[in-house]
Amino acid sequence: MSASQPKRPTPAASSEEIRTRMATTKRRDTGPELALRSALHRRGMRFFVDRAVIGRRRRADIVFPTERVAVFVDGCFWHSCPQHGTTPRRNREWWVAKLAANRDRDADTDRQLRDAGWTVLRFFEHEDMATAAQAVADQLMALRQSGV
Repeated sequence: MSASQPKRPTPAASSEEIRTRMATTKRRDTGPELALRSALHRRGMRFFVDRAVIGRRRRADIVFPTERVAVFVDGCFWHSCPQHGTTPRRNREWWVAKLAANRDRDADTDRQLRDAGWTVLRFFEHEDMATAAQAVADQLMALRQSGV
C-alpha cells in the first residue's frame, strides 16, 4: 500500500484472545531486542535505542550515529520471516496487504538509509542474539578501521 492509497480500516479482531494479544504486543523492548542490547553492552558498546532514522516515524531499534549504523530486530510475524512468518486465516486479505506493506516499508527504509550512507543490519527475532551482536561488532570494527 503506497502513501497515495487510502488506509483501509482495520477489521475487528477474530476473537477476544487475538484482540488482547495484538493489543499487548510490544513495539519496543522485546526479549530479542533486550538480549541484543545486553550482548552489545557487555562488549562495551554504547548506542541509542529506538531512535528515529528517517523522518519521525521510521525508527531503528539500535543506532550507532557516529558510524551511521542502524540495527533492526524484526519480529517473525510482523516482518514476514521466511522461516516462521505466517498469515492469519481470518481477515486474510487484510493481513496479506498489511504484511506486504510492512515488507515494502522495511525495504524502503533500508534503501533510504543506504542512500544516505548508513549501514543497515536486520535480524529476525528467532536468530541467536549473541551471534547478531558479533555481526554488529564486526561491522562497527570494519567501519572504524576504514576511517568512518
